[in-house]
Amino acid sequence: MNLLITGAGRGLGHEIAAEALERGHRVVAGVRSPADNGKLASLAGKYGARLETARLDVTDEAGIAALASDMKREGRTLGAIVNNAAILAARSTPIEQLDMDEVARSFDINLYGPMRVVKHFLPLLTEPGAALINISSEAGSITNAYPGDYPYAISKTALNMFSQQLLAYVKDRGVQVLSVHPGWMKTDMGGENAPTDPRQSAHGIVDMIEGKVVPASRFNFVDYTGKEMPI
Repeated sequence: MNLLITGAGRGLGHEIAAEALERGHRVVAGVRSPADNGKLASLAGKYGARLETARLDVTDEAGIAALASDMKREGRTLGAIVNNAAILAARSTPIEQLDMDEVARSFDINLYGPMRVVKHFLPLLTEPGAALINISSEAGSITNAYPGDYPYAISKTALNMFSQQLLAYVKDRGVQVLSVHPGWMKTDMGGENAPTDPRQSAHGIVDMIEGKVVPASRFNFVDYTGKEMPI
């Protein structure tokens, strides 16, 4: 299987790439700057040509379109798209002090980014048992809404809606579409106090990509084990 992963230079994206490569898949690791790929370099040394690092800035539609066009021209296909790139801005900022530019930037990356990627790469998602994974968050649950993390939480709620729309759009193609809460992880975003190892989360996500775990969720919003999350 060929996987395209955004935000693959560190954190969960890097761990999903590592897990997929370990299982024998091929990975296109999307990063904003291929020259700054220290963590991916070790994977390249281990897995060689099965790992391709590509410039993929989710805010740059022209760049995304060019990469997709190049891959299409080369006759390449995808078995999975993992929209992982995201930011957590204005954390714990009261609404009265919220910088709306931070809100706009969060939507540009967390929601419009996945939309741009799907817009241009969905035609390549043709391998049997294909999967489209949008990395969401429990923060995007309307049921469990809390006052804070406004840009991040609201953008993830909107991402869940996008997943549902995509699920309806590709239902006749046999493509699995999921919004996945990866858990509170020890990453740059999650911090050192987080209880979950990102590789543990990556393992569960790749299990779902491979179809080893098939979630039974009304809204296809699940955690990394496949358990249904409250919408």
